[in-house]
Parts: sequence; C-alpha cells; structure tokens
Amino acid sequence: MQPDHAPATAAGDPVLDIVARASHFSRYVRRLLAADSDLAGRAKFDSPWSAMRVRERMAELTSEGTSLERALRQLRKEVMLVVTARDLCGMADLAEVVATLTALAETALAAAVTRIHTDLVQQYGEPLGEAGGAPQRLHVVAMGKLGGAELNVSSDIDLILLYPEEGETSGPRALSNHEFFTRLARRLSVALSEMTEDGYVFRVDLRLRPYGESGPPVASFDMLENYFITQGREWERYAWIKGRPVTGDRGDDLMELVRPFVFRRHLDYSAFASMRDLHDQVRLEVERRDIADNIKLGPGGIREIEFIVQVFQLIRGGRDAALRRQPTLAVLPLLAERRLLSDAAVAELTSAYVFLRNLEHRLQYLDDQQTHTLPRSPADRELIAESMGLSSYEQLREALERHRVEVRRHFNDIFADTSQPQDKLAGIWHEASGDAGNERASDLLAQLGYANPQEVLARLAELRHSARYRQMPAGSQARLERLVPRAVKAAAVHDNRNATLQRMLQLLESISRREAYLALLEQYPQALARVAELMSASPWAALYLTQHPILLDELLDTRTRHEAPDWTTLTTALRAELAEAASDTEKQMDLLRHFKHVQTMRLLAEDLAGTLPLERLSDHLSDLASEILKIVVELAWQGVRQRHRDVPAFAVIGYGKLGGKELGYASDLDLVFLYDDPAPDAAENYSRLARRINHWLTSMISAGVLYETDLRLRPDGASGLLVSPLESFREYQARHAWPWEHQALTRARFVAGDSAIGREFEGIRVAILRQRRDLTALKSAVIEMRTKMLAAHPNPTARFDIKHDRGGIIDVEFIVQYLVLGHSHQHEELTANAGNLALLKIAGRLGLVPESAALAAHDAYRRFRQLQHSLRLQGETYARIEPEAVREQADAVLNLWNVVLANAQFKNA
Repeated sequence: MQPDHAPATAAGDPVLDIVARASHFSRYVRRLLAADSDLAGRAKFDSPWSAMRVRERMAELTSEGTSLERALRQLRKEVMLVVTARDLCGMADLAEVVATLTALAETALAAAVTRIHTDLVQQYGEPLGEAGGAPQRLHVVAMGKLGGAELNVSSDIDLILLYPEEGETSGPRALSNHEFFTRLARRLSVALSEMTEDGYVFRVDLRLRPYGESGPPVASFDMLENYFITQGREWERYAWIKGRPVTGDRGDDLMELVRPFVFRRHLDYSAFASMRDLHDQVRLEVERRDIADNIKLGPGGIREIEFIVQVFQLIRGGRDAALRRQPTLAVLPLLAERRLLSDAAVAELTSAYVFLRNLEHRLQYLDDQQTHTLPRSPADRELIAESMGLSSYEQLREALERHRVEVRRHFNDIFADTSQPQDKLAGIWHEASGDAGNERASDLLAQLGYANPQEVLARLAELRHSARYRQMPAGSQARLERLVPRAVKAAAVHDNRNATLQRMLQLLESISRREAYLALLEQYPQALARVAELMSASPWAALYLTQHPILLDELLDTRTRHEAPDWTTLTTALRAELAEAASDTEKQMDLLRHFKHVQTMRLLAEDLAGTLPLERLSDHLSDLASEILKIVVELAWQGVRQRHRDVPAFAVIGYGKLGGKELGYASDLDLVFLYDDPAPDAAENYSRLARRINHWLTSMISAGVLYETDLRLRPDGASGLLVSPLESFREYQARHAWPWEHQALTRARFVAGDSAIGREFEGIRVAILRQRRDLTALKSAVIEMRTKMLAAHPNPTARFDIKHDRGGIIDVEFIVQYLVLGHSHQHEELTANAGNLALLKIAGRLGLVPESAALAAHDAYRRFRQLQHSLRLQGETYARIEPEAVREQADAVLNLWNVVLANAQFKNA
C-alpha cells in the first residue's frame, strides 16, 4: 500500500527507492521532504554517517554563514533522514543507528557550547578558577541514553551541566563563574530545544542535576561532590552509571569525583533492594497511567533489561572497572564472562533488547515523537509490523510477547523479593532468651535435630542483646532478623549442626555492620546453603571466610571448577586492575590480597568437595604464590625511586614448600633474593627492592597479609645481606655453605624475576648437588641436623606428631635429601626438583634403596600429607594423631631410615 504523498520512484534510481520506502513507513520523512525538496539530494545514503562525517557536515553548514541555530537544525534534518531511511531499508543495524544519533547530539552540544562560550567571553572575559587562575569550561555530562551512547531517534537528551571551580571572569564587566555558566546554560538550552521554522535539535532535560528542578541549572565540581556526600540518593547512583562528559577539559577529574558515589569499593548487594524499590515505583506509575503496553516501561520492557544490567554494575563496578562502561549491549556479554548470568540468559536479553530498541525506533519514525507505546490505529499497527519485517500485527504481538516473557522471567529471577519469612522458624530470633522456659523454641530446634537447644537459644540471645546488634541500622537489624532463622535451618541439614550454626552465627556477627553482605545472603538463599556446607566441612575454612567475608560472593558460583586455573587469563585481568589503581599503593595491595583470597577460596571449595587431589592442590597454591611474586617484583621495582634500569636484573628463589611445590593454604614463603648487575648502585637498589617486596607481602592491611615470609635461608642467614650477587651466592654455596644449606637446595627453584638469573641459579644448584661427598660425613651431618630439629619441636603428648616425630614427614624429607646429596654425582636425575614422592620412586628404580621400601615410604609420606592437610582444615594447631592409626606408615619410614642411614648413631632416637 502506497501512502498518500509518497514520492514516485524512478526505476533504477536507488536514492528514490530508498526515499520511497522510508516515506512509506514514516510520515515524518514525508514532512521533511515536502518542506525541503533538495534534502534527499544532500543527504548521502550510501554509507553510515560516522561521528567525523557528522562533525564535517556541521563545519560545512556553519562555514556557509548559517546561524548556529539554523545550522544545528539543518544538520538534524539531514542526519535524521539518513538514519531513518538506512534503518527502514535494512541498510543499518541498531549499532549504527544509535551511534549516528549519539554523534549528532555530541556534535550539536560541542558546537553550541563552543559558540556560546566564545560569545560570552567577548562580553565578560574568560571565566577563571579562583584556585590557580586556569580558564574554566562547561562540562556537559550526558546522562541516560546519550550517556550510554545509545540514543534513540526521537529522544530527549538528559544533561547535567558543571564547571570545575568558582571564580570570576577576566573582563571589565566581570561575572562570577556561576553566573557566566548559568547564562551559557540558558542559551544552550534555547539553542537546542527552541522550536523555530526549521524545527528543533533536541529537547533538553536538566532535571537530573543536583537538587532537581529546585537547584541551579549549573553547579561546580565542589557543589556536586558535597551534594553526593550529603544528599545523594540511591536512584541517582543508578542514573549516574550512564554519566559521561561530552564537553570540557577535565572530564577525568569529574569522573574520579563521581566514581565513589556510584561504585562502592566493596561488593554492594544492597543494590538489589534499592533497584527493586525503584522498579516498583516505575511499575506503579505504569499502572496509574494505564500504559502496560509501553515497551520501555511496561513489564518485560527495555527498562527491565537496563535494570538487570545496572544492578550488577552497581554491585560489582567498584571492584571490576570493566563493568563501569555505559552501553547496555557492551555490558551484557561481560555478565556471561563473569558467570553472573548464564550464556542463555545473556543471549535472550540481548535479542530482546535489540528487538525492543528496533521496535521503539519504528514507533518514533512514524511522526518523530518520543513514544514507546504501540499505536491504536489499525493502519499504523500494520505499518509498524511491516517495518519490522513481519507479515501482520498479530505476528508482531506474538514476537513482542515472547521477548517480554523472557525478560520478565529473568528480571523476576534476579529481583525476586526474598525478604519475607516463610516458615515456623521465623520468630525464633525474638523468642530466643536462653532460659529453660522457652519451650516452643526449644521444641522447634529439637525437631531439627539440635542436641542442645538451650545452648543454641542462649547464643541467639547473646547476639540479639549484643552492643554490635543494638548499634546496627534498623535496615540491617531487619535483615539479620530474617537471616538467623534461615541459618538455623541451613545448619540443621548437617550432622554437626550445633558446630555449623555456631560458626555461621560468628560469620553473621562479623558482617553485621556490612549491610551489603547481609543483603547478599538474603538475596541468594543458595549462598547461605553453601556457607553452611563450608562451615560444616572445615573450621579452618569457616574462619577463613569469616576473616574475608568478601569471598561470600564466590559462593554464588555453584559450578565446580575441575579445570586447572588459567593463570595467564587471571593475571592479565589482575594486571589491568592494578594498572587502573597505579596511583594508590594501598588499593593495589588490597587487589593482590583479594586475588589471592578469591583463588584460594575457589581451590578450597573444590578441595572440600573432594574433587581436587592434594598434590594438585599444592601445585595450584604454589603456582598462585609464584604468579603473585612475579607481579609483586614488578610493582615493588616501580616504587624504587632511583632505579637505574627499567627491568631489574633480580630473581626470587623459592625454598622449602614453595620450592618443592608443596604449599598449603597458610604456608609461609621461604625466599632468597639474587641479582646479577654490575651497575655501581645495583646493590643498594636491589636491597631496597628486596625490602619493598617483603613489605608488599607482609604488610597488614584491612584485607590481611599477603604471605608471611622467611628470609633466613639466604647466605649467612639472618646476619647476611638481604639480597646476594649471583657470583657471591655461587662462591658461598661452593666454599662456605653448611651441609643443611645444601639440603635446603634440594627443594629450591626460581619462581619470579629475571629468568636468565633463574637459569644461572639452576646451574649452580645442580652443580652443588652433584658434588661428590663422603657418605659417612654426610650421614653424620644429616643426623645431627635431624637431632636439632627434633629437640626444637618437642611433643609432650602421647599422640604421634605427623610432621616432627620419628617416622614422620621430616624423616622422609631428610632421607630424600641425603639420597640426592650422596648420589647425584652418579645420577643426575636426582637433581630434578620433582618432589619427594617422585624422588623416592627414582631412588628405588636406581637401586639406591630397596624399591619395596621406597614405595612403602612413598605411600606413607602421601598418607601423612593427607592427614596433615585434613587436620589443618579441622582447625588443629598441631598435626597429631593416635599412634596406632599410622603405625604401619611410621614403621615404613623408620625402616627406610635404617636402610639409608645405617651405621650412624642417631642421638636421642
């Protein structure tokens, strides 16, 4: 059906074909062409109008002597005709449409601000800041769709107008900066939004400014910051996610001011409640105005997709800079990458968003009106369906409903209100008094299997009457009141329910002043269930989570990670975060600690699930420490002010558990620092570097210590230099080192820094280990050191100390070290840093010891490490066990000891 007044097409003329199709679907296009018959000839439909092309066309229009107001309106007509026609003819996708319209708005704003500023300066002089006298510029902050670079075809533009400093202009008719920019703001609004014979450019909305319509049209940066601190509201945080300066020379400074208001430093799960409340207000307005068919504000509409994206931005944007970007379609894939939404959910939301935005544009193409509601006219309905590529309005309704149902489902899943108590345990918080007379509460706890209900009630009463609880805000008290009964129920699932609940209550008490953490557990019941699992499985894990509650977020991902950590990907992301915080050392320290805690928690969850063998766990924990050390060396070197080269000729050597890749969750790092650099100031600089590395690792900040370190294995021990020249280290090991220091070399490896030095160190290590030694003297030295270690770790109990007692872990380590030092001159494979288990097998295969004895000690060592690990997870300070439980393993180790170290007296054995 050809509409009235549509231009006739000329066969073979592509421009006329494009114009005809656009006119068919848009009365606005027909009006444009009727008013300006030459418009189609000037418009250029062949390719997208880039931002540069829009700016060039604006420059052409103003160079022709056209007034600012007329040039802006002429530019809008041309851009709107091109965008409308290319879109309706299938030549442009959504990305092109919103990019072109955004470019139009940014170009119009920049041109208008520049022209009006120049005019005002001619009258009043340049506005200067009172602090340093620097010229001041108007900073137009684009909000909403323009801020997100996703402007629609008939949108208002939401703006906030700011200037950096108070002061006054430099001319003879001086104005305060506030008055200068107020005049500029008023003229800017008129230049863009006034309806003239050429139409308008954009309707300007300034109501998002501080204090809204009652506030001044422009504000200084200081005024904005003060407003955020004293009066900023939750909905304004949501609005400022899209905030983006599009004019001005201090946009970065402005966004640094805005960022702490919008993005909290810690995970902010309280955003769920505030966003849910904001959505409820929108829903009530939709119902009041009877606009359920509104594809923007109605159920399953554009706004709900934006809310889904923005709630995750509010929650995590403080810690994850990538989530601070403004475009909705740019953030959605990140939610899948971070496993915040499933791939399927992101695909459905993306598809719905594109469909709804395309439909929104076609509604607005009809008459250039800011509408989001399907038309009532049957003819217009069919026209809209056709423009969407559908054969009927019914098909359009079906497609629309399908998308809205999917959006609504995802929205409800995310924003489900979990705050209402739902079972008979709801009142137990208020009923808990700790006295024997509270029969109802006691009966409920007994029914759940609690062995001592009164003990539980007394603990609840203690928490409810504590000063910490009484000082909590009312909102946090209400959350805790709802969470405690759920914790009681979650703990009851486990056999050790009393201990599990006690640990859960300790966690709730520790986070009670952090509403965001309470909100997380309330919003995600599955997280509370996983907390209960972890608290039940391990007291050590319970304490770790209580000390680092930010890790609660990790419990939301219920998918077990069976694959090894991808350290390249993980550290690349970490380096990006560290680079953003380059000016804030404490923030960088916090990021490193958070990275370690997150990776540790992921490994811990897999460990407790029984899917991660101990050897693999130790490998991962050792690799984690190595990756962190690599980054710490880089960061610490940047902090050495007088550094004489860009990359330090410096290496970190790991000894002990780090060197042998047997780290546990709370292991210290035994480190030695080496350098190979002839520069005159090398020794002093690398000494500073070593101290800074140790500072980065051991400093106690709010996120805890990164690692405890032991630096006593360096040449000459605690009295020696903190960092050694490579050649001095070589000479020390060859001429002055004690036998126990050569023992330590069997479990040493390069872990970070200059890899060339690492290779040199490995050469030194192998050469030292392959020296021919007198076996009798070696046995005596090994046994003497073992005697000292036994005396240093007395065991006053009747239980067997898995690590220190005879027949335990240290005996195995000393046996292996003796075999390496005594026989590597004949068998180079013994110098491999392969770990004690592998070296025992090698020794047996080489015939240095009976293979059966080696395998028995091998199995005993593995069992000891597993028991030690299990006892540590159960919170035991010492890894001690009933002797009969490991008699067979201890005997196997002692048998190998006697085979290997025979003919030598063991003192106090």
